[in-house]
Amino acid sequence: MSAYVIARVDVTNPEKYEDYKALSPKAVAAYGGKFLARGGHTEVLEGDSEIRRIVVLEFPSVERVREFYDSPEYRQARAARAGAAEFQMLAVEGI
Repeated sequence: MSAYVIARVDVTNPEKYEDYKALSPKAVAAYGGKFLARGGHTEVLEGDSEIRRIVVLEFPSVERVREFYDSPEYRQARAARAGAAEFQMLAVEGI
């Protein structure tokens, strides 16, 4: 069953964040993931305004999400992101 990662990102250091953006796609692809949305235009239809960058990833399963998140490749990307952004990231199973 497919699984999705949703990240809400407040970029605090855009220059440093570029390092993360360069590393993360390789980690995503290595575990069967693909980007569905990556910081494009966001329009709030209901609820509080959202100023954070929104990223949506699709993976084949929650197990693959966990492998991606704990992988050496993504650990390197997360280390590059340190001090560049505040992250909220969650995984949700598809239907």
